Amino acid sequence: MLKVGLLGAGRIAGVHATAISSHPGSTLAAVSDFHPENAEKLASQYGSVARTTEEIIADDSIDAVLIATSTDTHSVLIEAATQAGKAVLCEKPVDLSLERARACQKVTATTGKPVMIGFNRRFDPNFGTMKAALIAGEIGKPELLSITSFDPAPPPVAYVKVSGGLFRDMMIHDFDMANFMMGEPPVWIMAAGSSIVDPEIGAAGDVDTAVVTMTYADGRIAVIKNSRRAVYGYDQRVELLGSEGLLQAQNMLENTVVKSTTAGVTGAKPTYFFLERYMPSYAAEWAAFMEAINGGSAVPVTLEDGIAALAMAEAATRSHKTGAPVQLADV
Repeated sequence: MLKVGLLGAGRIAGVHATAISSHPGSTLAAVSDFHPENAEKLASQYGSVARTTEEIIADDSIDAVLIATSTDTHSVLIEAATQAGKAVLCEKPVDLSLERARACQKVTATTGKPVMIGFNRRFDPNFGTMKAALIAGEIGKPELLSITSFDPAPPPVAYVKVSGGLFRDMMIHDFDMANFMMGEPPVWIMAAGSSIVDPEIGAAGDVDTAVVTMTYADGRIAVIKNSRRAVYGYDQRVELLGSEGLLQAQNMLENTVVKSTTAGVTGAKPTYFFLERYMPSYAAEWAAFMEAINGGSAVPVTLEDGIAALAMAEAATRSHKTGAPVQLADV
C-alpha cells in the first residue's frame, strides 16, 4: 500500500484526495495546507490526519507526495520531496519561472526519484482514443491541429495577478496537448492576445482572450484558441486533420437528449467546468502514476514534459508582448 502525503487542501486537492483514497493500492496518509484548518477539514473527510508540509516530507513512512499547492511553491517542494526519497506527482506548471523549473530539473536528476507533472487531459478517454487512432495511422500523417479551450467565466482578478498569466496558467494545458498529439514541440510560436472579457484582467497585465499559431520543422501547423468566457459552458475540443482523414474530440454534454420540432433542433450544453468535464481523467492520471511507481517504469508525463510546455508558454508570452514570432530554441 502506497502511503501518500497531499500538500495543499484547496479545490483541486480535494479532487486528488478522492483519486488517492479510491485507488486500492494507495492511502491518504496526511494532508497539509498553508491554512491548517483547511488541511484538517479535508483530512477528516477521508479519515486522514492534518500535518505540516515539513512533517510530511520528513516522514520516512510516507512513500509519495502529491503537490497541489500554489504554483510559486512547486519547484521548492518537488526538490524537497525527491531529496527526502519520495516519488512526486505535482500539479502543473512546474514553476512560473522557466529558469527556476530548469534548476529544479537538475536537482531532481541527482535524486533518482520519479516526478510526474499533472497534465490530466492526457488521460481523458476521448483524447486518449484520438491519440491511439493517430498512432495506428488511421488518418495518415497529422498536418493541422486545432485546440479549443474556453472557460465558462473568468477567475477572480486576485487569482489572475498571481497565476503567471493566461499562457502559463490556462493555455499550458493546451501546449502539452499539442506536444502529446504532435509528438514533439514546435519550432516557431506566434501569439495574439487581448483583454475583452474583463478590463480588470487587462489592468492586471494579463489577457483573457488569445490565439497561438505554432509551426513545426516539417511544416505542420497547430492553432490554440483560449477564452476566459464561454457563456454556454466549458468548451473543450480537439481536431486533427491528417493526410488521410480527420479526428475530432467533441465536448462532453450535460446529457445526450436532442429535441427536434418545427421550431428547430436543440440539445444540451457542454458540462459547466473542469470538475464535471475531467473527473475521470484525474482518476486515470493517479492510476497511471501508481502503475509506474509499482512497476518501476518511467512516469507517463515527465518533468521534462512540464518544462517543454512551460517553455512554449514563455515563448507565447514574449510573442504577445513583441508582436513577433518567437523561435522556441531561443527561449
